[in-house]
Amino acid sequence: MIQKENEKVFKLAVTGLMAALCYVAFTYVKIPIPTIGGDMVALHVGNAFCVLAALLLGGTYGGVAGALGMTIADLMDPAYVTSAPKTFILKFLIGLIAGFIAHRVAKITDDHDAGYIFRWSLIASAVSLGFNVIADPVFGYFYKNYVLGVESSAAKIMSTLAAGVTFINAVAGTVVVVAVYSAIRPILKRTGLFFHIR
Repeated sequence: MIQKENEKVFKLAVTGLMAALCYVAFTYVKIPIPTIGGDMVALHVGNAFCVLAALLLGGTYGGVAGALGMTIADLMDPAYVTSAPKTFILKFLIGLIAGFIAHRVAKITDDHDAGYIFRWSLIASAVSLGFNVIADPVFGYFYKNYVLGVESSAAKIMSTLAAGVTFINAVAGTVVVVAVYSAIRPILKRTGLFFHIR
């Protein structure tokens, strides 16, 4: 079991690891799709690691991991650099939502059977990534139209394309989160590296 005084340091280290996984999943394991106006969207599972971090560490840590990892990925790629502020906000919210459902509503770190864990990790993933399916194109439309000054019709087309791609990402991400969390949860419990989130 992790000592109480070391728990915060360990959580910060795991948050950094999850941020790195978000970065790697978006930077190196994606299929970029160009849009009108030179903007880009991408098929990727980077958001899955944001949600996974929220299930493992709590919503705030998960949100920070996703926000940092995905924002750094945007900043390092000229095709996505203008999306970085939007990315930071949305990924942080994904983590908060996943953490709230998993830990405040379902209390998944308490003792439950595998079916309960599967069901609530699925719900937390689907709702938080589903939020992104709606929020990303809506927020993106207003961000592109009013902050970046992209022509309204082009911003609308980009937002529509982003919604479709984000939906595919959400489905793939949900599958990844549920599979990985279900697999590593018992291992973390056996090795004393499992966090009880209150």
